[in-house]
Amino acid sequence: QVRLVETGGGSVQAGGSLTLACAISESAYRRACMGWFRQTPGKEREGVAGLYTDGESTHYSAAVKGRFTISKINANNTIYLQMNDLQPEDSAIYYCAKQGITYRFRNCGDWTRFNVWGQGTQVAVSS
Repeated sequence: QVRLVETGGGSVQAGGSLTLACAISESAYRRACMGWFRQTPGKEREGVAGLYTDGESTHYSAAVKGRFTISKINANNTIYLQMNDLQPEDSAIYYCAKQGITYRFRNCGDWTRFNVWGQGTQVAVSS
C-alpha cells in the first residue's frame, strides 16, 4: 500500500519561507512521478510542482515558478517543496501526490495523471 506523509506546514508572514516534506513508502518511491498540489475552499485542487524520482526534470505551475523548488533525497524516499517569497494567495492545504499508473510516455507535469494523495498539510500566509 502506498503511503504519502506530508510534514512542514504552518503559518508565515508574506515574504517568508516554508519547506514541506513528503515521506513515501519505499516500494512506491522508485521510478515514480511525484508532485505537490494545493487546494483552497471552493476551488479545485491545482498542481504546483512535479518531478521524476529517477531523473532530474522538474515541472512548475506558472503561479509558483521562480519561487518554489521541488527536490528529492532518494536515500530517504522523500520529496520536498521549498517555498520562498510566500504570499497570502499561496495559503492552502498542500498535498503530496503520485501518479499511480506508469504511462508509456512519462510526463510528470501532467497534473491530471496524479491519483494517489497524502493527507495534506496546511499553509497559511498572512499579509
